[in-house]
Amino acid sequence: MNAPAFSGASQTIRNVRRDFSEWHLGRPRYLLWALDVDTPPVRQRVLSAQRQLSGLLLDDYARQPHITLSLCGFPSTNPCHADDFGAEALHRQIAGLQRIRPRPFGIRIGSLSSFTSAPYLEVDDAGTHIASLRTCLAGGELKHPDGSYTPHVTVGLYADAWPTAQVHERLSRFADNAPLDLRIERISLFGYQSADIGGALTRIADYDFERGVMQWHEAPPFQARTAKRA
Repeated sequence: MNAPAFSGASQTIRNVRRDFSEWHLGRPRYLLWALDVDTPPVRQRVLSAQRQLSGLLLDDYARQPHITLSLCGFPSTNPCHADDFGAEALHRQIAGLQRIRPRPFGIRIGSLSSFTSAPYLEVDDAGTHIASLRTCLAGGELKHPDGSYTPHVTVGLYADAWPTAQVHERLSRFADNAPLDLRIERISLFGYQSADIGGALTRIADYDFERGVMQWHEAPPFQARTAKRA
C-alpha cells in the first residue's frame, strides 16, 4: 500500500547530496529517538528493496534499519534555537518513560511502500505501542511537519523526480513481503552527522524497558539528570 501523498502525486521528490548549512547552522550532530530494527532479516529485506528500486535511489544511503519515534534536535548545553535539544528536554523524556513504564512488545515488518521522498518498509504495530511512546516522548507537544505519522523503515531516498506511476509499478513487483516479527525491548537515542544526508546512525544510549534506565554507549552530549525507576 502506498502512502496517500505518494498515490496523489505525479512525481517523487528529488533529494540532493549537499551540506544543508542553512539548516544545521554549523551544529554538527542531530539526535533522534528510534526503534533499532537492524536485524539480519530486516537488513536483507532493505537490501532487496534497494535492488528492486535500483537506479532510482540516492547513492550511499547508509542509515541502519530503524523506526523513528521522535526527532530531538541539535544537542546543546545552552539551547537558544527552536531545534536545539538540551539536558532538561532529555530529562523530561526519560522521566516520562519511567512514568509510563513501557513493556516489551511485538511489531511486524511488512512489504515495500513509498512516500513521495522515500520508499519504506511497512510497520504493523497492532498494539499501538509506537504511538504511545511517541506521545510520551513529545510531552504533549508533538508536531507533525510532514503530516500524519506512519511508522516505517526507510529504504533510501529518491535521487530524482521520477514519475510515480513508473515507481509504483516497480513497488508492486516487490515479492519479498512475508511478515517479519520483531520483539522490541528498548528504544534508542541515535545521532547522525547533520551535513551528511543519509549518513549512518550512531547509538548514543538505550532506554531498557525492563530496568527503566538509560544505558549510555558514549559520553552524554550534555549533563542530563536521569532519575532511576522507583
